[in-house]
Amino acid sequence: MFQTENFMMGLQPHVFKKLPFDPVKDFDPVSPMYQTNFFVVVPASSPWKNIPDLVAAAKVKDGALSYGSSGVASHMHIGGAMLESATGIKMTHVPVKETPQVFVSVANGEISWAFGSASTSGPMLRANKVKYLAVAGPKRHPSFPDVPTVAEAGGPPNFEVKAWIALYAPHGTPKAIIDKLNADITRALNEPDVRERMNAVGFTTWTGSPADLAKTLEADSKILGDVARSQNISLD
Repeated sequence: MFQTENFMMGLQPHVFKKLPFDPVKDFDPVSPMYQTNFFVVVPASSPWKNIPDLVAAAKVKDGALSYGSSGVASHMHIGGAMLESATGIKMTHVPVKETPQVFVSVANGEISWAFGSASTSGPMLRANKVKYLAVAGPKRHPSFPDVPTVAEAGGPPNFEVKAWIALYAPHGTPKAIIDKLNADITRALNEPDVRERMNAVGFTTWTGSPADLAKTLEADSKILGDVARSQNISLD
């Protein structure tokens, strides 16, 4: 059994020419576990109030406006590329080795903005060094009710940048074992204290059947693959 995320299972087949495994054929989905949507993080002193402000600034700078990430083909990089594609703008991707440094650079104005999760960008937010323009999700996050979604903030409709963690098993694992694990995990994730702890660090518990997980991976893989191809993102 192992835990994996959507970028490992859904993106890697599109950014590597050859992988030592097949994410669909070699593993059986067991259970979703939790997910997190990413925030549009800008300096606390930024004059931008919404997504159109960011897009307008990017158009003025004609490709020179920067967004940071923790590396090529990371969640943050793909999110920025998705926003470029959805809005028809061009920006400059700046990969940074350490994720916390991305948000230090955003706070200092060295990088214009970045996508960040609540857990990774939270320290700089609590220090009042950065602010959130929007959350890239279908609804507002319960821990940040005053932060609008990207669509509510004037951005593209149905725009979502997320990461999720799920449990998979080696292909051929007996169905009875998978069903038992799924039921136990679902029961644990539905505990109020588990949900509260997840929300406190920006995560949302996510439950569903193995079939639900398979459908989510299929849908995410198509989206991520389209972005990787259109933006020429590769790790080979």
